[in-house]
Amino acid sequence: MPSTGATEDIDVLRLGLGVLGDEETRRAVPVEAPIAIDIGGIGYAVMMATPIDLEDYITGFALSEGLIASPDGIVKLVISDVEGGFVARLTLPPEGMQNALARARKRVGESSCGLCGIDNIAEVLRPLPKLTARINTTRAALASALATLPEHQPLSRLTGAVHAAAFCLPDGTITLVREDVGRHNALDKLLGAMARSKIDPASGFILLSARCSYELVEKTVRAGCPMLVTISAPTSLAVQRATNAGLTLVTLARPDAALMVNGRDTIKD
Repeated sequence: MPSTGATEDIDVLRLGLGVLGDEETRRAVPVEAPIAIDIGGIGYAVMMATPIDLEDYITGFALSEGLIASPDGIVKLVISDVEGGFVARLTLPPEGMQNALARARKRVGESSCGLCGIDNIAEVLRPLPKLTARINTTRAALASALATLPEHQPLSRLTGAVHAAAFCLPDGTITLVREDVGRHNALDKLLGAMARSKIDPASGFILLSARCSYELVEKTVRAGCPMLVTISAPTSLAVQRATNAGLTLVTLARPDAALMVNGRDTIKD
């Protein structure tokens, strides 16, 4: 039976490097488990994730995949423990099932290291919708959100091995956070939790404790959020996709400084 908690304790030897002396101790590590996503009897995907907030995760995943337009698009969701992992069984309306079947066929060429095949390359480069939402925020708001994010990361403090995705109001107040071993999973959990709580992504910005890859840009844009802030650097494709979609993008963000990649007119002194 898989672990249903967020962490497991393991025995480790703390090696003395700068200071001599070793020590036997126990350390909490985040649980990483396979989550099989089954849609109407179709094996859609198997994702590696931390098995907490799974309802949020599956909802956000379905939204990010374009299978549903809102949480109401899920007719039924049952999450079960199985040997070695979990199975999330979704029932969608007929239109959602058609989309799932079409996407499942396209996913045949996908792998954990990326996308394979010219059809999938074309799909990656397909233009994103243009963002219509705009945000006006300040340097002080960004600094405040960055400074307070650690207070909202209990799993990270315990393990030092998970990512966080936070939704922030324009004044920098953090209103919702989700954590996971995967940065994409953390964002999907956040977007799912926001959708289930009817929080409008256009009313603030998203802050991620991760590097800025193109997938994170795409999830943010498709959710309709006008601004993404990450604590690490962006990739070239992330910059390109953010610029084309009109997403305000702030990277390498620290409480004392950040790199403004796109949308410079949205940040006020």
